[in-house]
Amino acid sequence: MNDARMNDSENGSPPAQDIAARLDRTNALLERMLAEVAKTPSTHAIFVDAGYVYAAAGLLVTGTEDRRAFDLDAEGLIDAFIDKARTIFADSRLLRVYWYDGARRRIHTAEQQSIAGLPDVKVRLGNLNASNQQKGVDSLIRGDLESLARHRAISDAALVGGDEDLVSAVEAAQGYGARVHLWGIEAADGGNQAEPLLWEVDSQRTFDLDFCRPYVTRRPVTMYEGEGAGDADAQQPPPSRDEVRFVGAQIAAAWLAERGRDAMTELLPGHPYLPGPIDQDLLIEAERVLRGSLRGHAQLRRVLRDGFWQHLRSVT
Repeated sequence: MNDARMNDSENGSPPAQDIAARLDRTNALLERMLAEVAKTPSTHAIFVDAGYVYAAAGLLVTGTEDRRAFDLDAEGLIDAFIDKARTIFADSRLLRVYWYDGARRRIHTAEQQSIAGLPDVKVRLGNLNASNQQKGVDSLIRGDLESLARHRAISDAALVGGDEDLVSAVEAAQGYGARVHLWGIEAADGGNQAEPLLWEVDSQRTFDLDFCRPYVTRRPVTMYEGEGAGDADAQQPPPSRDEVRFVGAQIAAAWLAERGRDAMTELLPGHPYLPGPIDQDLLIEAERVLRGSLRGHAQLRRVLRDGFWQHLRSVT
């Protein structure tokens, strides 16, 4: 043994006993690390495309995708998603819920501010274009999914959405070892999730009408005289032309403050016609303010547009 030690020393290499001791220390360190890893729970996050949720849940429960026609209890729905994830990922902890929505100039609406104030919820905003279409939301989802997966911050991602553009986000997260589970809302007719997205994810789950109904409530609309014949309690005289014209001007003022003069400059050459999406928004907002329907009142709808245009042209 002494000769072996002398030979090791003479050759410049550590003695065999020293190597064995180092191996024992390394093995002990690895065992401690593995024990710590075993005690660390898995982590999941929930990624919600709010535009998809509003459209799909609204259509399923109320028959319309127009989010101005119904109220969504976002807090209650988020809690339901969290509870569902707690059941599915029983040995995992929640990192947070990401709520992706659109807003003009990425300025939070009152509703979005309320959602942002909820615990364990982060609101991320894309833009809304002139047709109220979300822009930039898919890229936000991809960025968060990829970043969290790359840094091993999550092991599972529940993605509530249906857009085919989300396929790249799923692929990016899976490339770093995360599992992506697609959650959807039952389609009122046909499907509301792209097939390539369904093919790419690790699992799928669909929430039905009974699940969604408690969180979606149609906003009440009072019927004017002549509508809903036979229901005397729902009938009332229609508003005056002056009242409707004033409401049109009010909505125009709010529209101008939100969109800015550049949008007004683009709109003015089309006078006296309004683009379809703007005309529809004008009608829905007027009915909300007036607390009654203008459907079937063609003259009052023309007065409403006149009031809208009158205000815009008065500030040019």
